[in-house]
Amino acid sequence: MSISAAFFAQAQDVSVIRNTTDVYSNAPNIGSAKFNAMAGSNGALGGDANSLLTNPAGLGVAISGEVSGTLSVTSNKNTSSYAGSSYGYTINKGDLGNVGAVMTFQLMTESAWKFINIGVNYSNQSIDNYIETPGNSNLIYDFPDATSSSLGRHAYDRYGYMSKTSFGVGANYNNNLYLGAGLNFFNSSIDQSDTAIFNSLSNGSSEYFSKQNTPFYERGNGFSASLGVIGKFGRNFRLGAALETPTFWNIDRSYSFYNDPIYGDDYAVEDRKLTSPMKATLSAAFIANKSFALNVDYTLGLTKPKYKVYGDAETELNDFFKDNYKNLSEVKIGAEYRIKQFRLRGGYAYASSPFDALNVDRYTDNGGITGQSYNNLILNDRNALSVGLGYDFRSFYIDASYQNVTSKYSNPFLYGVVDNAYEAGYYSPSRLISSDAYAVSDVKNVRNNFFITFGWKF
Repeated sequence: MSISAAFFAQAQDVSVIRNTTDVYSNAPNIGSAKFNAMAGSNGALGGDANSLLTNPAGLGVAISGEVSGTLSVTSNKNTSSYAGSSYGYTINKGDLGNVGAVMTFQLMTESAWKFINIGVNYSNQSIDNYIETPGNSNLIYDFPDATSSSLGRHAYDRYGYMSKTSFGVGANYNNNLYLGAGLNFFNSSIDQSDTAIFNSLSNGSSEYFSKQNTPFYERGNGFSASLGVIGKFGRNFRLGAALETPTFWNIDRSYSFYNDPIYGDDYAVEDRKLTSPMKATLSAAFIANKSFALNVDYTLGLTKPKYKVYGDAETELNDFFKDNYKNLSEVKIGAEYRIKQFRLRGGYAYASSPFDALNVDRYTDNGGITGQSYNNLILNDRNALSVGLGYDFRSFYIDASYQNVTSKYSNPFLYGVVDNAYEAGYYSPSRLISSDAYAVSDVKNVRNNFFITFGWKF
């Protein structure tokens, strides 16, 4: 595993691994304020368009038409600590986070089929993420011309968006069994850079370096399908199950490359095809009465990310995910309590780390090199707490929610060896940095998100 991980990172940028897992393999989970307040847990409850984010059978639960729109204000802060210093950076964004609609069609027949409902849901979220790491005056690089520089700082900078548009149909059989199916269409945009600054020991001047094959730009579109079922067991219990196929991504990619023996420093374009993991969700709900409901969802990834092989890069990516990727595991718990026309909601979600432990060579604070094992390298598990409230005006309603999401992980950078087989170092217009070890910082990520939803029932 140690050899595999080190070899992979030499030929690829670490941000490619992070984006494959963090962006392409995780569908947007921005729903209405109610959905977000309950931590996205509604797999056995259903009743609105956000069912298409978990279990399309929930569309069949609806007994009236509904349209809603959600405004989101998100705050994403990364604090990166390295060699006794820390940098913090916050990105604030406001956007249209979700739009959903359900149309109900009551079947006026003697059949046990009561409703056939149609739903559409649009979910959108920013994927902006900036991680700036302080430098280390003890980490010194000696250039061939006998000059020396120390690490001044490093930054991963990603900005863009991810959206999911879903269309589905749900059916109600005898008010005891609900079936549903959905089609999901994804769009993404990623602009990513990986840069380092080194400061001259002789005159203090700063020189900027970019990782080989960065910055890169990706525009993607994907497709998946989902099936679901919800069954009632007595008056108070429901069980649900849903399956979402892998998302089949087509990614248009462009990137900068350096020091090529034929083209020198130039720009290239290519296409990639990615199949993200298939997912299954099991749900259970307890509905005590018209005032209280509790739902639990458990989602498990059934496959691993896989790129269509066009060359060595996709082979290395697939080998890395085959050896080191852990299937997604996520638990979400949400509850709602009604007091006349008021609604009180809360939720908790936990998502497991996507990678096994990895062994790498890293720089110590004094500039030496040692081997170390990390069980939180690149990404780690994630905890989310949420609360919300709402008020029902009968035909109209307004909901609000707050969400706090935290994660801590180890952030590797600077690795990139240049040899006769390939070049994977950091390049400036005049020279390069070749490093056979990682610098690793500790990153704390905190996201504070606010949502407000306006809806109409008809």
